[in-house]
Amino acid sequence: MESTHIIELLSYTLPALITGGVAYYFFNLHTKNEEGRRRYLLQKELQKESLPLRLQAYERMVLFLERINPAKLLIRVAPFSEDKNAYESFLIQQIEQEFEHNLTQQIYLTEDCWTVITTAKNTIIQNIRKSNMSERVDSSHKLREVILSDLLDKQSPSYIAVSYLKTEVIQLMS
Repeated sequence: MESTHIIELLSYTLPALITGGVAYYFFNLHTKNEEGRRRYLLQKELQKESLPLRLQAYERMVLFLERINPAKLLIRVAPFSEDKNAYESFLIQQIEQEFEHNLTQQIYLTEDCWTVITTAKNTIIQNIRKSNMSERVDSSHKLREVILSDLLDKQSPSYIAVSYLKTEVIQLMS
């Protein structure tokens, strides 16, 4: 008799336990899906708000790269004396000031993008220094000529960086 009571008890308890386990599993799955949906909607809303800020940062960095492009920089920043070293320092100072003015924009850019921008800036500075060390350069006006003639042989680092930024913006928008 006792074994029939145990079997009878198991016949009621086992289906209830299985039903409870399945209900728990589905309730847990539903809760996780709802949490994921809420996160997705929140992230989508935040992205909608942050996208204009990110695009503005990309715009500002393109402007920075255009301003430090040696062809445009040399037109905008004329030598104030014949001293080539003073002109070199003045050009580098202009580039560094522009960079510091836009330093906070890195918050909105990817790490790779920021690296490309700083590399372009540093390359332009190195090219100015290298041009100044050339034997052909004996005055600030000659330094301008040498820097511009070097640009005829190769693309400006700022042009390459702007191309990279454009690619990132296209990816950001899609």
